Amino acid sequence: MTLPHSPGGVGEPQPPQTMQVHKLEHFQAKEQKEERQRSLHMGSSVRRRTFRSSEEEYQFSAADYSLAAALALTATSEMSWEAQLRRQSSTVELEERGQKRVGFDNEWEKTEIAFLRTHRLLRQRRDRKALRRRTEEKVREAKELRELCSGRGPWFWIPLRSHAVWEHTTVLLTCTVKASPPPQVTWYKNDTRIDPRLFPAGKYRIKNNYGLLTLEIRRCTAEDSATYTVKVKNAYGQASSFAKVLVRTYLGKDAGFDSEIYKRSMFGPRVEFTSVLKPVFAREKESFSLSCFFSDDVLDAEQNIQWFRDGILLRSSERQQLLSAHRQATVKVSCAYKEDEGLYMVHVASPFGVQEQSAYVFVRDAAAEKPGVPGSPLNVRCLNVSRDCLILTWTPPSDTRGSLITGYSIERCQGESEEWVSCHQAPGGTCRCPIQGLIEGQSYRFRVRAISRAGNSLPSKASELVIMGKDEEAQRKTEISFGLGSKVTISKDDFEDAMIIPSPPTNVHASEIREAYVVLSWEEPSPRGKATLTYSLEKSVIGSGTWEAISPETPVKSSRFALLDLEKGKSYVFRVRAMNQYGMSDPSEPSEPITLGKKPVSLPPPAQVQAFRDTQTSICLTWNHVEAGSELLGYYIYSREAGSSEWQTVNNKPIQDNKFTVPGLRTGKDYEFCVSSVSEAGVGERSAATEPIRVKQALATPSAPYDFILLNCGKNDMVIGWKPPKRRGGGKILGYFLDQHDSEEQDWHPVNQQPVPAQVCKISHLQQGHFYEFRARATNWAGVGELSAPSSLFECKEWTMPQPGPPHNVRASEVRATSLMLHWEPPLYTGAGPVTGFHISYQEEGSEQWKPVNPNPISDTHLRVSNLESGKSYVFQVQAVNSAGLGQPSMPTDPVLLEDKPDAQKISVGVDEEGLIYLAFEAPDAPDSSEFQWSKDYKGPPDPQRVKIEDEADKSRVILKDPDLQDLGTYSVVVTDADEDISASHTLTEEELNKLKKLSHEIRNPVIKLISGWNVEVLEQGEVRLWLEVEKLSPAAELHLIFNEKEIFISPSRKITFDREKGLVEVIIQNLSEDDKGSYTAQLQDGKAKNQITLALVDDDFDKLLRKADAKRRDWKRKQGPYFEEFLQWKVTEDCQVLLTCKVTNTKKETCFQWFFQKKDLPAGQYDPQTGAGLLYIKEMSKENKGLYRAVVSDNRGEDDTILDLTGEALDAVFTELGRIGALSAAPLKIQGTEEGIRIFSKVKYYNVDYMKTTWFHKEKRLESGDRLRTGTTLDEIWLHILDPKDSDKGKYCLEIAAGKEVRQLSTDLSGQAFDDALAEHQRLKAAAIIEKNRAKVVRGLPDVATIMEDKTLCLTCVISGDPTPEILWLKNDQPVTFLDRYHMEVRGTEVTITIDRVKSEDSGRYGVFVKNKYGSETGQVTISVFKHGEEPVELKKM
Repeated sequence: MTLPHSPGGVGEPQPPQTMQVHKLEHFQAKEQKEERQRSLHMGSSVRRRTFRSSEEEYQFSAADYSLAAALALTATSEMSWEAQLRRQSSTVELEERGQKRVGFDNEWEKTEIAFLRTHRLLRQRRDRKALRRRTEEKVREAKELRELCSGRGPWFWIPLRSHAVWEHTTVLLTCTVKASPPPQVTWYKNDTRIDPRLFPAGKYRIKNNYGLLTLEIRRCTAEDSATYTVKVKNAYGQASSFAKVLVRTYLGKDAGFDSEIYKRSMFGPRVEFTSVLKPVFAREKESFSLSCFFSDDVLDAEQNIQWFRDGILLRSSERQQLLSAHRQATVKVSCAYKEDEGLYMVHVASPFGVQEQSAYVFVRDAAAEKPGVPGSPLNVRCLNVSRDCLILTWTPPSDTRGSLITGYSIERCQGESEEWVSCHQAPGGTCRCPIQGLIEGQSYRFRVRAISRAGNSLPSKASELVIMGKDEEAQRKTEISFGLGSKVTISKDDFEDAMIIPSPPTNVHASEIREAYVVLSWEEPSPRGKATLTYSLEKSVIGSGTWEAISPETPVKSSRFALLDLEKGKSYVFRVRAMNQYGMSDPSEPSEPITLGKKPVSLPPPAQVQAFRDTQTSICLTWNHVEAGSELLGYYIYSREAGSSEWQTVNNKPIQDNKFTVPGLRTGKDYEFCVSSVSEAGVGERSAATEPIRVKQALATPSAPYDFILLNCGKNDMVIGWKPPKRRGGGKILGYFLDQHDSEEQDWHPVNQQPVPAQVCKISHLQQGHFYEFRARATNWAGVGELSAPSSLFECKEWTMPQPGPPHNVRASEVRATSLMLHWEPPLYTGAGPVTGFHISYQEEGSEQWKPVNPNPISDTHLRVSNLESGKSYVFQVQAVNSAGLGQPSMPTDPVLLEDKPDAQKISVGVDEEGLIYLAFEAPDAPDSSEFQWSKDYKGPPDPQRVKIEDEADKSRVILKDPDLQDLGTYSVVVTDADEDISASHTLTEEELNKLKKLSHEIRNPVIKLISGWNVEVLEQGEVRLWLEVEKLSPAAELHLIFNEKEIFISPSRKITFDREKGLVEVIIQNLSEDDKGSYTAQLQDGKAKNQITLALVDDDFDKLLRKADAKRRDWKRKQGPYFEEFLQWKVTEDCQVLLTCKVTNTKKETCFQWFFQKKDLPAGQYDPQTGAGLLYIKEMSKENKGLYRAVVSDNRGEDDTILDLTGEALDAVFTELGRIGALSAAPLKIQGTEEGIRIFSKVKYYNVDYMKTTWFHKEKRLESGDRLRTGTTLDEIWLHILDPKDSDKGKYCLEIAAGKEVRQLSTDLSGQAFDDALAEHQRLKAAAIIEKNRAKVVRGLPDVATIMEDKTLCLTCVISGDPTPEILWLKNDQPVTFLDRYHMEVRGTEVTITIDRVKSEDSGRYGVFVKNKYGSETGQVTISVFKHGEEPVELKKM
């Protein structure tokens, strides 16, 4: 293509018009691009909403979005192309006009414009072809999408909706579904597929009419309440829709969409408390926890579970943790303080609203360090915190432990440190004190101790951390908001001059006046300057006319100062000066006259303190508020049991309200209460004590009856039974009011106008064939209780069946860990014949299988069920039996938990003070209106002719009038009108009755109680003491002492004592003789009570007593001089030495002590005169030490001795003990290698073959001595020698040492490294022994010194050994001897001889024979001395 051009203007600068054209093109291109993107976005964001389920939307596929985007893009591009052409045409026209106006005759400009136009047209043609191709592709994709849409997955045009219907009506569930091809339809009930064939005919009807799906449920019952789901599916997908159906059983608030059932089905299970929070009694400085349990897990427990204390939300901290686990919430406090006391409440949020429980936590005072020390204060707070001072307040303790509080000690610490220092003391009449001299910017904590004469209390909990001056600094700054979240802070100092003397302060006044101090306050000067201010204070006594400066310990920086040194009775005025670094201001205006306040007075006690019953363990208190304004800090409550004088603290943290429930009391006990007011002046006087009140359940209306059952039915009447309320309200059930409802009518109608006393009611005037339901209310003295739920529908149709009807009033009593007593009433409808028995069955709670209790029917209406499993809950039912068979079952009992209750009462049997035999039962938990119903053998009340029943408040007794065998049997008692079972039984046996009758006889015929019969003692000097002891007697008691049928009295040889206060009768015979032989009888009488006690001193008893008295008399005489306090005895020491000991007393300097053995003196014996101890050591005990050992002590007052016979069994005992200690002293086994083998041994301190036995074991096999094993002992060692050890000798070796009954076992492991080391040592020693045996040696023969006369022949012979035969070399003075002339050597076997003929003087010297072979060498030496004729040997001279 030829482009238009102009010959000129190439390379020249473009004019401004050309630049404008380029900008316009760029702007147009950008605008088109944005328009395309916007169209594409709008096209892709279009969605088609439709129903897929009841709450979901239909989603388009990716292909749908692609087609829509392509079409939108194509349309937008075409429109943009046409608009672009129009715009470009107008632009060209404008350009040409401009050229005519501006660029006249400019050919190069025309050429440039022509070039640009041609370039733009070419680009437009290319883009147009690309857009056509894209459009064709999108159209093709659209066609494919339409073909795909002809078959589509199912979706719900109209989904299912929920229904609430009445019982016995029909519900129709409908929905509309669209799909291609038609889908497969399946209906579900609670995720279980509905198959109409599995249900009664006509129950379910399912239809599918061209996409209209219906499910018809006919004759709805409560079981039809469920979630119904319909699922549809074809080849292109599936969909589902669901709805809930609620079947209402009766009218009322629990029906419809507001009902509990509907809420549960819509929002899930209701979270309920499964436990009740109980009061917690903790102690200061100890930990406590409070837990509650739920029926289901709490979703998002951290947000839905909240704990409060006294209405304040709790947060987790280091000391306090809030925990949430599986169905459990817990608050744990690791270190309790009295501030933690209060009412704890847990809130649980659920779809049904907030549920809550509460319990009070009591924190007792910690144990006092000293008796009588008061409890610690609490609630320490810092008020009016300024730059250098603050006011500290606290609450006095409730329990002073009998000591008056005389003051309080205040301690402080800086920051989080635990360095506490005492900083102030406050008087006892106030709980408020100023603290001064603090440092600005520093942080402090404070705690307080109470002071009394008994000592200081434990410290209180520390106050919260405070920073001095932080609040004042914040007050001087103001934040101003501007813009979007921006702030600017302005300080008052910004408006002050930098260099200025402050103005005088203003408004000097007393902000707080107390007995001991006055807090003076003023306002800062204005202007004050930017420099730091301090203040100077002056005071003046009214009338003095002079001003006196007040000199504080530290500069006053805040506008508040506490004056602690003012005098009582004087009036003062004050003025203040302000100072900074530039100067001091003038004094302020004087304050008003100020005088110290009066002593604070504690508040009066509250009035009208009243106590009311609450529960079985709590009492509710109320009182009138004390009108004291802000001075009142709360109230302390005190309690005591009636009759006690000591008050107990109930709460340790003041109560703000005027009512409180005191928990933790003992049921059936009487209590008194009083209340005190608490203020900063202390704890006030206590109010007057309330009247004693017994802890019992407060009277309330009963709960609703339940479990209605049809007992009999006639043509126009019914007999209905039911179970009594579970909560009877603490009173007797006076009767029941019944309502009836005909299923064909709308309204309920009352059955009776007067309450029905029994749990059975006959309803007449009914219509035969109609269905009726019933409901009831119970009434007691508190009023009419809750309305029960309606019963099931009962058809009024006369019973004609031959089998009997259901028994009723089935109840359990005497519940224990493995048994209970079951009672019931016989059926009202007996069928074709009389009832012949009853069949009882049971099932575990949660199980559906009934198991028989009795294989054969029983005739009684009671049965003890035994052999049950403890800790489990069981349900029981009873069926009557007649000739026609088994009748209808009774209404099952409530689940009965089998356990032994720790506080369960039992029937006590005994004899009272009048001798009457009784059976008593006490029930402190019983309501006031309860009655005790006794029965004998479970057949009815006992015979009034034979027993008498006495009832008290909480106790009842059955008294046997004339105890006899007819009274034997089982006595049972049941307490009526109690919420829980209170019952017991006792079987009176013949043996027990006989014991009771004997005791009754003793009480009716009193006998002086004998504590101790006649006792015989021999006193120190040989006197004989006869004594007996009876119970305490009155002063009028009489004693007659009979000896051999004659009454005896006091005489010189016989002393008689009768102590009535102690009930002691005593006879002392000075010198017992034959005249004192016989019987002694003490006849006692004290009013009607008598007793007679006899002692016979005859025959052998008297002879033994006589000998014993004589021996005692002699022994006493012996002890008049030195005598042995401890006789000779032996013991074995740890070193296996035998030590004989004795001890002498009553000695003096002249006393002599001697030891003898076999009548021979033993000088080795020892005696210590200071201690009187005698010692004799036998270091090595042997048979030679057998014999008699005797120790003698004597002086001028007399002599005494002691003998020890160490022969026979006594000697054997010594050796046995030696063996035992020797066995215990055995050291651990050691392993040693020897030249013969391996030796295992143990060191002992003593060993005796006759009394100690040793046994060796190898791998638990006993070893015996043989060729390779040798065992042996010495006095200090036990050993085993293994000769020629082998690998089979490896293993564990045990040594068993037996000494008498003592057996000691030692073991060692001869294997591994131990065996290798021992074997190596054995081989080394064995090789050394071989070398030593075969080494060349000089065995014997050579003397040390030999002398000989000259000219004699010297012959020296020695014996040598060695294998191989050693080499022999003779030495003289360490030089080899040359055998020539006079020297000769002869070897005969092992004998070696050297001969020197005609010895001379020069032959004198040291000779030696040197022998050597391959194993070693040795030298034997001898010194030869040669003397001349006529001389004597040197040795002779020396001699």
